[in-house]
Amino acid sequence: MTSTLTAAPLASLLENLFTQADAATSSALVGLSEQECERLMHSKTEYLDFYGRLKDLWLPVSRETGALLYMLARSSQAHHIIEFGTSFGISTLHLAAALRDNGGGRLVGSEFEPGKVRRARENISAAGLADLVEIREGDAMLTLASGLPDMIDLLLLDGAKALYSDILSLVESRLRPGALIIADNADHSPQYLAYVRAPENGYLSVPFGKDVELSIRLA
Repeated sequence: MTSTLTAAPLASLLENLFTQADAATSSALVGLSEQECERLMHSKTEYLDFYGRLKDLWLPVSRETGALLYMLARSSQAHHIIEFGTSFGISTLHLAAALRDNGGGRLVGSEFEPGKVRRARENISAAGLADLVEIREGDAMLTLASGLPDMIDLLLLDGAKALYSDILSLVESRLRPGALIIADNADHSPQYLAYVRAPENGYLSVPFGKDVELSIRLA
C-alpha cells in the first residue's frame, strides 16, 4: 500500500527538490564572521535582515526529518497544522501529504521572502496539494497572529530561531491536548528549549535525533 508521500507525483518531486537543495550554493553570508552570524541568528530585531540575506538558500529539513514530519502528522491524525518557516516548501509537502492521507485538513504556513513563497506555491501545486495549504507572505509575528484554526494538532517551528518562543506564544492557546510541536535546529533557541522542557509549562519535550526537539502539549 502506497501513501501520498511515496507515490507520484510527490515522490519524484521531493527527490528532485532534495537533489537541488544538496547541490545549491550561495554566497549570501560572505563577509559575515561566524560571530556575527550567530549574533544575527539570535536577534529578535534583526531577523528580517538576516534571513533576507538567506533568500537564495534552500534551508530545507533533512530527508529524515521530512519523513518524521509525515509520520508524526499521519500517526496523530492531524487535520490542522501550522508551519513557521516555509522556505521552498519541502517540509510543507511532507505535512500536506499526511493531511491528504488523513482525509483532509488545512496547513497554514508563513514565509516572509516573496521569492520563496512563489516557489513553495509552485511546488505545492505541482504535487497536487494546493487545496490543503495556505502560505501567508510576510512576518510570521503578524501573519500568524490571527485567522488560525480554533484547534491546532501540530506546529512546526523552522523559521527564525530567535522567534521560536514568540511563535509558540502566539498559537499556544489553540494547541489541543496531545498536540505535537516539532522544532528544527532548536539548539539555536535556548529560551524555547528552557520553556518546553519545564514541566510546569504543560509540555513533555525531548531532543529527537541530532537536530530536532519534539514536544507534546499535555494540558
